[in-house]
Amino acid sequence: MNNTNTLRLTEGAMMTAFFAVLLLISVYVPVISIVSSLFLLLPFLLYSVKYSLRASLVMVAASIGVSGIIGGLFTLPLAIAYGTTGVVMGWLAQQGKSKFIIFIISTLVFLVSAVVQYLISILIFEINIIEEFFTLMNESLEQSVSMFTAAGIDTGDVQEQWAQNMQVIETLLPTLIVLSAALLIWIMMVINFPLVKRLAKRDLPNFEPFRNLSLPKNVIWYYLIILLTALVASPEQGTMFAYALINLQFGFELLLILQGLAFIHFYGYLKGWNKGLLVILTILGVLISPLTRILGIIDLGFDLRKRMSAKK
Repeated sequence: MNNTNTLRLTEGAMMTAFFAVLLLISVYVPVISIVSSLFLLLPFLLYSVKYSLRASLVMVAASIGVSGIIGGLFTLPLAIAYGTTGVVMGWLAQQGKSKFIIFIISTLVFLVSAVVQYLISILIFEINIIEEFFTLMNESLEQSVSMFTAAGIDTGDVQEQWAQNMQVIETLLPTLIVLSAALLIWIMMVINFPLVKRLAKRDLPNFEPFRNLSLPKNVIWYYLIILLTALVASPEQGTMFAYALINLQFGFELLLILQGLAFIHFYGYLKGWNKGLLVILTILGVLISPLTRILGIIDLGFDLRKRMSAKK
């Protein structure tokens, strides 16, 4: 028992030190930091896949303390976000959950952590990161416009286009944040899971092939309800109601595009198409996303894959 506790404490200290090194590189080393940041949850994932949730949370607490010493308040959000996400990811893997479930829950944990820290930055430190971002972007535009105006170049159309683009980004910001978090978690799982399999010698679940991706049929009904609500209610632009409807519609449209792309991969698998052709068709499907979305609706509504599998 004492040997087990000693081993757990020793490995926890080693993983905390490993995280500290990765954090130092991510914060203070340009260029390489882009790569190293993708491995920030690896120490927590390695530890939590082997030990109890309680021991893993102790390691997170230790890592938060170390990060505060290394970089002060600036690095604490990184330790909290990556630490909690890595521990949850490892614990779910230890419990034998599917990779899809691990992906969904890890994304939610990462998002909750980010939102809580954002609210704390506003309420306690009176710093609104999102407002600062848009202010910085507008100041950059104003400087560029001043330079072009001094050179005698008309920038009227550019300013108008910029204002429209910023309005779209600001409106769709909640959905874009969710998508960014999901993409980041997916990339980190793809990179870190093979390393954990080798280093921790644990069997971790694999993602199902993309061609098997199929959304619940309720997604179509939710999407139709949102479209009808937007059509019938005609919410005033700029209100919270309109803001929510736009984000929900955009989110569900992206899900249906994914459904359409998955059907393309399924059809390609049935026909024996090579991966190069599937990559080209995937890119084309993204470029003509409205048609891909319709394909996703048809596939989901009429069970195209089941029908095609039955005929084969």
